[in-house]
Order: sequence, then structure tokens, then C-alpha cells
Amino acid sequence: MKLFLDCEFTRLNRDTKLISLALVSEAGHEYYVELTDTYVTQDCSDFVIQNVLPQLNLPEHGQPLVEAQTSLLAFLSNLEGPLEICSDAPDWDWDLFCQLAYVNHRWPANVANSPTNLILLFRHLEADDIGDVTLPELPHHALLDARLLADLYRRLTAGSNRGIEHG
Repeated sequence: MKLFLDCEFTRLNRDTKLISLALVSEAGHEYYVELTDTYVTQDCSDFVIQNVLPQLNLPEHGQPLVEAQTSLLAFLSNLEGPLEICSDAPDWDWDLFCQLAYVNHRWPANVANSPTNLILLFRHLEADDIGDVTLPELPHHALLDARLLADLYRRLTAGSNRGIEHG
């Protein structure tokens, strides 16, 4: 089963820190968390301060890192594997996902240990398969963005089974 991953983080640099993470499965299962102890506002770029932080709801979704690791592993363990993590920005999102998924030197047994790049996956689709789909501007909210990626994947693969292996 494919899980669509999106993360929000402090800035585009090697010292970036995770703010929020979402996974949406092909079947509609959702996991979403906002981290409460991995960053401070001063770590964030102006863009993140203006566009990401105002959308957070820490009282409802906030968890410290250790709790987020536990809740993510519980979510993943309830899904039938193998699980394929798909991202439109795996160079950024994968390392952040690994911070939550790789605990006590253990990787979740039902999760593939490398990401699927959705941009490459979408490139394999025929132009006719895409049709009238227009890519919306992502709202810079991890859960909303992951839902959009899952929906786009479903719409693009519904018209054709050519070039896409359903898992």
C-alpha cells in the first residue's frame, strides 16, 4: 500500500527541523502530528513564519518528539504491509520521516526502507492519463498537502493501469 508523505519544516537548509508530518494511505487512513519540542520560531524562515506556523493547531495535534515516534509507529503497525512511502519532495521529507520512524535502531518491519519519488512516478504516466488535472498550489499544511498528493495519485491512476503498479 502506498502512503503519501508530506512534511513542514523550519527552512530549506541542512539544519532544518521538523514542524509537522502527515501520511495519507491509498485507502484513506491518515496520520498527522505537529511537533512541540523540535524547533523554536527563531529557527524558521520568514516564509514558514508567515505561511506554515499560522496553520498549526498545537492543542489538537501537538506532540513532543518521543510521543510522535510512538504514535507514528502505532499507526504504521496497524496497516497491512508492505508500505511504500511516497513523497513529492523525498530529498527533504524522507529524512524527517526517518527521524520519527527509526527508533532504538529499529526500522518498522512493514515499511520499505527507501521512498518513492512521486515526481518520477507521475512522469511515467501518459499525457492522456493526466487529462484536465491541474496541480493546485499546495497549502503548506502537511495533512492537506498529503491528502492532495493521495487524491492526485488516485485521479491519475484511475484512468489507466498502464505504467503504474498498484500496491
